[in-house]
Formats: sequence, C-alpha cells, structure tokens
Amino acid sequence: MSFLKPHKFKYFDKNLTGKPFNLLDVGAGSNSPTKTKEFYPQCNYHGIDRGNYRNSDADFKAMTAYYEMDLTELKFDVIPNDHFDIIIMSHVIEHLHNGDKVIEGLLPKLKKGGYIYIEFPGEKSTRLPSMRDTLNFYDDSTHVRLFSHKEVSGILSKNGFTILKAGTRRHWPVILLLPFAIVHQWMKYKYIPGGVFWDLLGFAEFVYARKE
Repeated sequence: MSFLKPHKFKYFDKNLTGKPFNLLDVGAGSNSPTKTKEFYPQCNYHGIDRGNYRNSDADFKAMTAYYEMDLTELKFDVIPNDHFDIIIMSHVIEHLHNGDKVIEGLLPKLKKGGYIYIEFPGEKSTRLPSMRDTLNFYDDSTHVRLFSHKEVSGILSKNGFTILKAGTRRHWPVILLLPFAIVHQWMKYKYIPGGVFWDLLGFAEFVYARKE
C-alpha cells in the first residue's frame, strides 16, 4: 500500500464522504487504478489512455470502464456527459500539441458541482538541471508543449469554472521525507530519479477548480 497520499488527492478529501463517486482519470497508467482504489475503494474508476502503460491485470479489473483513445483526435463521444464527480489530468497535457482543446473537450463530462485537477510541468522546469527520469522539462522527449497555471486557469474560467487553487506543487510531506526517499530510491534502483526532487524544486504546476 502507498505510504503517502498523492498531492492530486489532497484537495478532494473534504468532498469525499465515503459515498460512491465517479472518477475520470485522464492518463490511467503506472498502476493508477489500484493506487487510487487504495485510498478510495468506493470510487467508480474510469480511465483514459492511449495504450497499456505499466498497468497490470489487477489495474484493469479495478476499472469500472476503460477508454483507449488518442486524446489529440478530440473524439470523446463514447465517454458519458455530466457523469463524473472528479476529473484528474496529471502530467498529460504537456504531451499533447492541442492540450488546451483536450481540456475543453473533456469538461462536459463533469457534473455541475464536480471538480477537476490538472497538473503539468511549469515554466520553472525548463531551468532545472537535467536528470534521469526527468527533472528538466526537456529531459522527456515526448514533452511537446509548455503550459502555465495562469493559462490553464483561463481555459477553465471561460468555461464556467471557479478556480479554487492554482500554483506550484509543493507537497510538504514528500519534501520532509526527502532524505528517506533518496535512500529508498538508491537502494531500489541504484540511482536517484529526478521525480524525487519535483516538490522541493517546484517542477510542476497545478490547477484545482469546480464546475459551476
């Protein structure tokens, strides 16, 4: 079981009362379904991805529905409108040349009063040192577009959303436990992944908003 709850969940907690809710995870790889269900076993997890990216059979069994698609084609009719209580897009839009249009195309899927969390590398990431597993924006050759929290907030605002929180991601429990994480990652991989330093150095930005 994961030790720390990811930053992307911290803002939702006060709105999740133990009742079932519908979650759309845009970019459902790296065991996200099973990790999400650890913290929210009552959620109906719907995932979107272009293909199977580091997911196991258990991950696919944990999903209520799975939509395999190329987001850049903007063909979202198969996903129900006004259905989801939460949409998460974590480190997706920077891989899309039309990430702004993808955001707009998925907003109708959220219920009125629902919440969206979007996270992505910020402008500061272009000035950080290069490191294995990405610390600088350009370390990842699949990164094609840089966004800012102001730009993403503007997209949401013009579509009837209230911005509840936006800025640089700083997950303080992760920062406080950084020395232990460094030792753990070295023992596990024999190198230190760049992602270990994201919170300390301000690699990522995020926007958290509510649909009015």
